Amino acid sequence: MNTQSHSHSPAPSALRASGGTSNADAPLATLKGSTRLITEFFEYSINAILYQRGVYPPEDFAPVRKYGLPLLRTHDPELAAYIRAVLVQVHRWVLGGKCSRLVLCVVARDDGAVRERWAFDVARPEAEPQPSPPGEGTGGAGGVPPAEGPSGGPSVQQQIRAVMRQITASVTFLPELPPGAHTFTVLAYTDAHAAVPLEWGDAADPGVQGPGAEAVQFRSFATGAHTVGVGVQYREDSV
Repeated sequence: MNTQSHSHSPAPSALRASGGTSNADAPLATLKGSTRLITEFFEYSINAILYQRGVYPPEDFAPVRKYGLPLLRTHDPELAAYIRAVLVQVHRWVLGGKCSRLVLCVVARDDGAVRERWAFDVARPEAEPQPSPPGEGTGGAGGVPPAEGPSGGPSVQQQIRAVMRQITASVTFLPELPPGAHTFTVLAYTDAHAAVPLEWGDAADPGVQGPGAEAVQFRSFATGAHTVGVGVQYREDSV
């Protein structure tokens, strides 16, 4: 498996790890709508994690309302530009069926150890699900994903809202992290044939090392074209 990384100082590094499946047979219009929803979900999830885990100070974020929830999004120009640049490329990979997972690692500034590993697994409905972390996640037709879930269950927005609530509530069980003591890296798992910009480079996905590692799997949501699963890996004695 090939992996690639790139450091973007003073912002955190953008990373790529190979491995993924293609969804080239799905209708393009459906994929576009689904990919847009997924990329937007990634943006708000990343912002929520960076705020809640104290990676960036509270004053770098402003309140917004999304998915019927009060959320936060950074207004720091450099951080916002970095997240946007990462997600523009991830959007292209997901749309082309080249990205199966996005990983956000919370990394200690002092020793470079990974304190938390947040995995967002993207899969086609036809793909066989595998556990995460560090495995794969699981997975309408028409111009955009349907308002209801593929089986007539909760709408996509309702499903995403439930996942965002779980991410927000994770502070109740995750170890407390000292504010400002961590940075973060982003990993994108792509297949071997994905076009990789020069800004991205080889990297390994170290995960959370050492005894006491725990993993929690959150809910998933389905757009009809994709299923997205979310999980976090952490260590009880990480601080």
